[in-house]
Amino acid sequence: MKLLRYGRPGRELPGLLDEDGQVRDLSGVIDDVTPDILKPKKMAKLAKLKTSKLPLVKKVRRLGPPIVGMQKFIAIGLNYTDHAEETGADAPAEPIIFTKQLNCLCGPNDDVVLPRKSVKGDWEVELGFVIGKKAKNVTKKDALDHVAGYCIVNDVSEREFQIEHGGQWTKGKSFDTFGPVGPWLVTADEVGNPQRLKLWLEVNGERMQDGTTANMIFNVDHIVSYLSRHMTLFPGDLVCTGTPAGVGLGMKPPRFLKEGDIMRLGIDKLGEQEQKVVRE
Repeated sequence: MKLLRYGRPGRELPGLLDEDGQVRDLSGVIDDVTPDILKPKKMAKLAKLKTSKLPLVKKVRRLGPPIVGMQKFIAIGLNYTDHAEETGADAPAEPIIFTKQLNCLCGPNDDVVLPRKSVKGDWEVELGFVIGKKAKNVTKKDALDHVAGYCIVNDVSEREFQIEHGGQWTKGKSFDTFGPVGPWLVTADEVGNPQRLKLWLEVNGERMQDGTTANMIFNVDHIVSYLSRHMTLFPGDLVCTGTPAGVGLGMKPPRFLKEGDIMRLGIDKLGEQEQKVVRE
């Protein structure tokens, strides 16, 4: 099942993508794609719907983030061996955790807005997962049972604010529009093994990132278990799991986003995103 939200910002309606790639309206069944809907019993009920009986949405002008109402947007840093190498960092012994503030969330194809004085905007295609069942002190063996589904995240970053201004990474990661998510949330049963997915990103048609989740240092099950030992994870919480090599920061010389650039990115089974870069 591929859950989504469509419509103008702040007025999105819930929907799903049917087997023919058409959007079906879910607003007669649920109010929205909220954390409560992601709980196993609610998801099982949705899975039994006959999608052909749901109203067809003839024209979708915009997709919003596929979920709303989450408590946390957590990110994992330097989680691919090749990305750690290109930035000159040692592979971490434990997951590096930081947060992206919720104001950065936007739709998968919304414009990405570079903030004032930004000169080092960067891209990062990442596998995201969304919690469907409360997780606290869970084992790696049971970890994936707590994942409702997966989605694409572009962990847009401002490297100067992230690295050169001291303190934590969050301030370079949380500007408005720095968290495109979607186009849809694909349920875990449709994705299967999350460590067998190819992911890629292009800027203006040039392939920058071309990786696989098999190269993660810490796999999804490890991340869920590790996070659950340090904080309680609740349904709806979104975690992005790191990016492969090919970011602008790692190029020689570094290359950063500029006004008018077009980012296009995708992950196997999860669809594609496209954003235009504009200036605040």
